[in-house]
Amino acid sequence: MNIRVQNISKNFERFPALNDVSVEVRQGDLLALLGPSGSGKTTLLRIIAGLEFPHPNDGKVLFDDKDVTWSSAYERRAGFVFQHYALFNHLTIAENIAFGLRVRPRKTRPPESEIQKKIKDLLEMVQLPGLEKRFPAQLSGGQRQRIALARALAVEPKILLLDEPFGALDAKVRKELRKWLREFHDQTGLTTIFVTHDQDEAFELADHVTILHQGKIQQSGTPKEILARPANAFVADFLDLPARST
Repeated sequence: MNIRVQNISKNFERFPALNDVSVEVRQGDLLALLGPSGSGKTTLLRIIAGLEFPHPNDGKVLFDDKDVTWSSAYERRAGFVFQHYALFNHLTIAENIAFGLRVRPRKTRPPESEIQKKIKDLLEMVQLPGLEKRFPAQLSGGQRQRIALARALAVEPKILLLDEPFGALDAKVRKELRKWLREFHDQTGLTTIFVTHDQDEAFELADHVTILHQGKIQQSGTPKEILARPANAFVADFLDLPARST
């Protein structure tokens, strides 16, 4: 699915979170939204997901040229993975993965046999077979994040959105999961957007990177393009690169 954000603005009370932001993500791309805290990257992700909405008459969000600016998250069919897993601790791993399917209206709810097959298939896909009966507290942080991803995929999303997906993990596990997520993305081909403040993470994982600061896009491009030619002094300083000569 192609995603286009056109001229989106968003304020929280008097604080400008986004100011006339436009982004395009092509089918099958992995885009990193990179920037310091307060740059607007999570707000942008939540607007794409349908968890927040822009100011009225301020821009559009398009999925494959369909205007979804005011559509709900459910209607957009976006899979969302949070930094802190957001798993239900009182439910087993199988019940967590199946949650989004079992709360559907009866007419659209798959039969139980299909749900059980999907649980098994997704656990295989995230390389954690056989953990159906465990509870989240019995898993490591990296395993829990993979289960959160499996739960997001269970509802067959059209896009995958990840908000600081490795932020709660230690450095070694983060590095391992970065490699795993890139391989997983290439396997599924889902259009994916993830938020991070970690430069190494963004440039190692992403096909394209969009750098934000104070609610505005400072630069977009491939990792190679940005590292070779930072667009302005902020980007050069943020990435610890020599400023572009004029």
